[in-house]
Amino acid sequence: MPATVYRAPGRVNLIGEHTDYNDGFVLPAAIEFSCWVTAAARSDSRLIIHSRNFDETIQADLDSLLPAPGKHWGNYPLGVAWSLERAGKRLRGANLLISGDVPLGAGLSSSAAIEVAVGFALLQESGIAIDRLELAKLCQQAENEFVGARCGIMDQFVACHGRASHALLLDCRSLAFEPVRLPAEISLVICNTMVKHDIRSGEYNTRRAQCEEGVRTLHVVLLEIRALRDVTLAQLEANRGILDKKVFARCRHVISENERVQRVADALRRGDPEAVGKLMQDSHSSLRDDYEVSCKELDVMVEIAASQPGIIGARMTGGGFGGCTVNLVESACIDAFRERVAAEYFARTGLVPEIYVSAPSGGAQQVEVSSNEAL
Repeated sequence: MPATVYRAPGRVNLIGEHTDYNDGFVLPAAIEFSCWVTAAARSDSRLIIHSRNFDETIQADLDSLLPAPGKHWGNYPLGVAWSLERAGKRLRGANLLISGDVPLGAGLSSSAAIEVAVGFALLQESGIAIDRLELAKLCQQAENEFVGARCGIMDQFVACHGRASHALLLDCRSLAFEPVRLPAEISLVICNTMVKHDIRSGEYNTRRAQCEEGVRTLHVVLLEIRALRDVTLAQLEANRGILDKKVFARCRHVISENERVQRVADALRRGDPEAVGKLMQDSHSSLRDDYEVSCKELDVMVEIAASQPGIIGARMTGGGFGGCTVNLVESACIDAFRERVAAEYFARTGLVPEIYVSAPSGGAQQVEVSSNEAL
């Protein structure tokens, strides 16, 4: 059958880390790195999926979808099919060719890009109308329940709803969002530390469990709260004594980070880059000290970037434990920034970083290409 191409972007989060699964606020932007899925519907219920990145093919039947053992890439597309079927979407079988240029393990949400691109393709090839909000929720469910990573909704949401030239101020409870335009004279620069990150590791799930413990403990005295999003810093400080020391620190990060997200969005609206930079610095310090998800290489990269001409702000981005930093840099200084950061980072760590410049991108879409290009 004819093949059609679909894409979904990775994302970088300007600010709002580990707030999404606490019903909080985030400010991500889709990026120009994407997952691409070339899809052709089948006449049976089989899924035959080939990954160009891993040079491997897997097969499954829509009526008996089970996770592959271990941390296998195939669980992401299979999980999406499982989630869609579970939601009552009767899918057709399909041949899927997957390739992507979102750096793996860099905290730029290659997993959500795969999930959303595959979900978009499976629905379209099955003749099922696409509701982007529902698709984001079902892709999140796939990662939570099929893959086993307890991520929030942010990554899948921005892969579905990204908008060129804008970040998205997203309320992760109501899922209401507002596009926030980034100044044309400021560029997004992403610095990959080359330290791999894997949010399926125990530390990510431990942080989430600590936040949930904080809510349970605080709910005894703050009956109205449902999540850390509902707690103020004053309330947290007043009840410090009933919380485990580590749990208190985790809660303080999340609550203060929610405030920073709102303040960064406001600073961007009114054109105050100095305020944005200070808040990004505060966010990194909180992630390093209270949430303890930074690492030596991330800290070094942020420190180097902060000393460069044209820098507006720098911080780690993504789940942490490696991955990337996000930097807002005056566009006129991009070339010098990349050269100097790469040289200084190598001198201090012995690692050669990858540095990407990306404008904010649009969300998932069907791509118009010729048949030769698709195949």
